[in-house]
Amino acid sequence: MDEMIAFCGLSCSECPAFIATRKDDDKEREKVAKVWSKEFKCDIKPEDINCDGCLEESGQLFNYCKVCEIRKCGQEKEVKNCAYCDDYACEKLTKFFDMAPEAKTALVEIRKIFRKNYN
Repeated sequence: MDEMIAFCGLSCSECPAFIATRKDDDKEREKVAKVWSKEFKCDIKPEDINCDGCLEESGQLFNYCKVCEIRKCGQEKEVKNCAYCDDYACEKLTKFFDMAPEAKTALVEIRKIFRKNYN
């Protein structure tokens, strides 16, 4: 499976919801729902664990991905992900990096390659 990097820099292909969906594995969905419910202090049901990745326009999305401001912005700007955005790194993204430094690392690497190829 090819790696899918979300607008924010997270790897969709490493996301437990994405993996459970690709495997169509209900036991995995139950496990992810239980872990995320505890971690995020909310009630997530196994049937909520369905996602084809945030870059998909007409697929299943995990509830948070449906309302993600970074995803919405990336779609509006029609960029592959935030690494390709002229406004990189905006305030929304830098705040997100505080919670997910691995996302910043991924986008920095993509930007290096992008600049190298297009400068």
